[in-house]
Amino acid sequence: MKKLTALLVAIFAIVNCHAQDTLFRFALITDTHIGVQTAQEDLERTIADINGQPQIEFAVFSGDVTEFGSDEELQLAKSIINKLNKPWYIIPGNHDTKWSESGCNSFRTVFGNETFSFEHKGYRFIGTNCGPNMRMGPGQVPRENIVWLDERLKQQNSRQPLIYINHYPQDEGLNNWYDILDRLRGQNLKVMICGHGHTNNAYTWEGIPGVMCRSNLRAKAAIGGYNIISVTQKSIVFNERTPGAATLPAWHTVALEGHSWITNPPRPSYAVNDSFPSVKVKWQIQEAGDMGSAVAITGGMVIYTNTNGDVKAASLSTGKNRWKFSAGGKIYSTPLVYGNKYVVVPCTDGYVYCLNLENGRLAWKHHRGKAIVSSPALYRDLAIIAGSDGSCEALHIPTGERRWTYNHIKGFVETKPFVYQGKVFFGSWGNQFYALDAATGAEAWVWSNGATNRMFSPAAVWPVAYDGKTWIVSPDKYMTVLNTETGKEIWRFRDSLNFVRESMGISADSQRIYAKTMQGNIIALSSRSAQRELVWKSPVEMGYEICPSPVTERFGVIYAAGQSGVVYALSPTDGRLLWKHKFSNCLVNTVQPVAENLVIVSSMDGKLVCIETAK
Repeated sequence: MKKLTALLVAIFAIVNCHAQDTLFRFALITDTHIGVQTAQEDLERTIADINGQPQIEFAVFSGDVTEFGSDEELQLAKSIINKLNKPWYIIPGNHDTKWSESGCNSFRTVFGNETFSFEHKGYRFIGTNCGPNMRMGPGQVPRENIVWLDERLKQQNSRQPLIYINHYPQDEGLNNWYDILDRLRGQNLKVMICGHGHTNNAYTWEGIPGVMCRSNLRAKAAIGGYNIISVTQKSIVFNERTPGAATLPAWHTVALEGHSWITNPPRPSYAVNDSFPSVKVKWQIQEAGDMGSAVAITGGMVIYTNTNGDVKAASLSTGKNRWKFSAGGKIYSTPLVYGNKYVVVPCTDGYVYCLNLENGRLAWKHHRGKAIVSSPALYRDLAIIAGSDGSCEALHIPTGERRWTYNHIKGFVETKPFVYQGKVFFGSWGNQFYALDAATGAEAWVWSNGATNRMFSPAAVWPVAYDGKTWIVSPDKYMTVLNTETGKEIWRFRDSLNFVRESMGISADSQRIYAKTMQGNIIALSSRSAQRELVWKSPVEMGYEICPSPVTERFGVIYAAGQSGVVYALSPTDGRLLWKHKFSNCLVNTVQPVAENLVIVSSMDGKLVCIETAK
């Protein structure tokens, strides 16, 4: 009996010593995916469990809060999280940002921000968005978050212990992982924490400990779970918690000392440019926010937008700023120029803005009520704009008057609609593709791909049409050809050797349809054939590709781009390489030829570049 008593006293002493050694505890909840079947119940159980544990001082939600980033899902998540009886902090994940009907704007309005920086008992916590924002591709910390991080670190005491949190692992799964890690070098960084992988895992990123935490979803278990993280005098301890049941033994411990950054870590190479010395950057603009759209080129100006809500005009010859207009939300829309007088730009703040082309002053604005992430299409003097509210409208550009409305769209619209033979064509994130009368808005036909998963929708592709046929590609890896009059399928094909996704185009003479494959090649198909006819497959290997960058042909050159900042110039005859140039490591939106030796390109990390080749 005395031995048993002594043993219990010893155990109590050890536990009590550890408890006294603990500076603080917090909960790390990630990948809640509100919108999937059990997500709401799983999150409600976790919130109730955290509320019953006074030793947990605050909670951090590290992304993929929702499944599809919809306003409804975000509001539901907020209503559940609001039941916490202690402070909490939150950042978005890729599911909150890529398929966002608000262009990631609602996450900021619902939760107050998409970043956080706070101090707790001597520790600094910093969290940023991981992207990808709207455009499919690898993760990318948004440019505006990078600018924000620079400002935070200027105010940071480099000796203060720092914990950095992002939804993604800090490796090449993020296109600009090095932008973050290079900024964190020199800081007293103790650990980097992420979600995304749905499992508990320990890593080392460039010499610094990294920890991935499990999803809150139950998956195949009866109950979900989260992590309780204890910061002690010498370590950071990770325990998985099963809500309402048990705290499991520590699965990982990070020592607070003994880690150092590796020297000369791998970074993206630009050596490819040495092989094409005649291709040079004439001028370049670095924005303080992302750029997520194509540009308009007219009257010696380049009109472009960014996710800080700016519409800007730059000189085509020098890149110097001509004018700037600031809207009230992120912009992912390609500007529409009409009559060398007006510029029409929809915005995620729910407005359509019409600006004076010469000076950028507001001509009129139209309140749509809900975010718009699509680009306008021109038909005569109408700007046709499909939104996130289930409707498509035609606005009279000189006056801003609404001429017609179509109210039967399933899901939101992201693409740039295409006008052909009096009809406007576009897809939505509801697995449907629409043809409307461009003059009246009357429905001509609606086609569905029959998928039950909305992520397979033909929504991001810019469709093309010729000879009474329209072509689309989609994430289900099918290319589909529809009759433009009836909407009936002419052919639909999924080629396992050439998986298409969201990138395509049409030749200058309309005789070939181009598509970029996930395997990283450009393929050309006959536009005249009644069946699928492959004309050629480019030998150029672009690597694994999922970003929705249109393929363009002009001045006898095909231009294509990918998710790692490289522009490719190919021969229309057989797809052989003419030249390539790397100017970024992030997704390229579009390549827009201006002359035989001049192209304008933009990338998601806020770069606008004029590339010049020798004549």
